[in-house]
Amino acid sequence: MTDALPGLEEPQAPARDPRRAGDEIERRLREAGAVRIAGVDEVGRGAWAGPVVVCAAIAGPGAPPSLPGRGGGTVHLTDSKLLTRAQREAFAEILPAWLEAHALGAAEPAEIDRVGMTEALRRAAVRALQALPHRPDAVILDGKHDVLGAPWRVHCQVGADRRSVSVAAASVLAKVHRDRLMARLEEEFPGYGFADSAGYPSPAHRRALQEHGPTPHHRLSWSYLDDLPRWRHLRKRHDPLTETGQLSLL
Repeated sequence: MTDALPGLEEPQAPARDPRRAGDEIERRLREAGAVRIAGVDEVGRGAWAGPVVVCAAIAGPGAPPSLPGRGGGTVHLTDSKLLTRAQREAFAEILPAWLEAHALGAAEPAEIDRVGMTEALRRAAVRALQALPHRPDAVILDGKHDVLGAPWRVHCQVGADRRSVSVAAASVLAKVHRDRLMARLEEEFPGYGFADSAGYPSPAHRRALQEHGPTPHHRLSWSYLDDLPRWRHLRKRHDPLTETGQLSLL
């Protein structure tokens, strides 16, 4: 069960400007007694190949760094999905100097196949949090569901990656780390489009799977294998009550 902090039960209004992550969640948690607050975000949940990666980030003092934009504008830290690849790469270079601390955790495809996505996410998040130099007083998770549970003091918030600077930083660092990892796998397994699609469904990925089958980095419990007659026998089955996060090839 989530060890929720007092005074945070009421839903908060959505951020007015999604192009700039705010710090209202961190401020409310500090008012409720938390000192060291970790934002947690994941990437790779719906991919067919590669690990699921989680980053835990503790914001540093002051406002987060920003980037120069076109026409003299400014690019602010926000949800990684709202940034270009070049912007994410640039933020990944400067965020560590601003953050008090950050750490990464992962669950590889074989572990995802064995325990299911929900448990794999929990394990990856715990690994990231335990790798921090100090245990956080509170953890902000993006979404409605607490995948961590006790003993972590968790605050779940939909849209946290656009409303929390620590979660936004975690989303950028997790995304850049995983994208780089998948680009290296492209060198080992060319043709699957890992450098472009990061293991998610794409036309190139589908064609390579149909012709060559899954690599050692593919999740074999995913239902895309049901749509590949030559490779269907490789499919690993779960108990029907176990969540797998499967996606269809079609």
